[in-house]
Amino acid sequence: MVSTHPPAGATKAAPYTRVKQFLKDGLAGGRWPAGALMPSEAELVAQFGVSRMTVNRALRELQAEGFVQRTQGLGTFAAPLHKVSATLTLRDLHEEIVARGHRHHAEVQLQRSEKAPAALAAALGLPTGAKVFHTLIVHHENGVPLQLEDRYVNPACSPGYGTADFTQTTPTQWLFETTELWRAQYAIEAAPASAEEARLLGIEPGDACLVVTRSTYTRDATITLARLVHPGRRYGIQGEFQP
Repeated sequence: MVSTHPPAGATKAAPYTRVKQFLKDGLAGGRWPAGALMPSEAELVAQFGVSRMTVNRALRELQAEGFVQRTQGLGTFAAPLHKVSATLTLRDLHEEIVARGHRHHAEVQLQRSEKAPAALAAALGLPTGAKVFHTLIVHHENGVPLQLEDRYVNPACSPGYGTADFTQTTPTQWLFETTELWRAQYAIEAAPASAEEARLLGIEPGDACLVVTRSTYTRDATITLARLVHPGRRYGIQGEFQP
């Protein structure tokens, strides 16, 4: 039987990281070859004594990192190795900044409920005029603006989003913990900063920015649509692939 507990004296890990590491170790050791059916959420809940949401977070992070593939109604399968090289990880900016040994803080410019116009409502799978949550937040690294996050959230997926304190947690972390994220879609482009984006990011209008547009989904609903704007000279995307 494979142990699911850390050795005595080891730092206690967050519950989802224990589940995630157990599955990664099994994949690395060949326990589940490419295409093999992996343990179900129910089996992992029973094995680790954690909540279904905790197991779901571990699985969705493995999916985002390209280690597994999830098919509704069928389960979780070990991914073909070549899938890893084309995958972006859904990471929390706060975690990225802290991992560099730097300080993160957020300034909330806007947090309110709005009526969705037609295009936004369609993107979120809602009727025109439906209520949505809207936040506009500037994230700083060591006091320097690094990201302008303009986000709309489906209230049915995260009812508490409108009153969350985003000076203490990030929207990404909040949604990780309060929704059952199934998949995400990205688009990345270079774009000049608008006058408002430049003001909030402390750059010049027209400066080059890296813009990530991201949508996330449960099994049957759209959770959020976010536009993440980064000053081009302050932010880049990199990855690593190791067979």
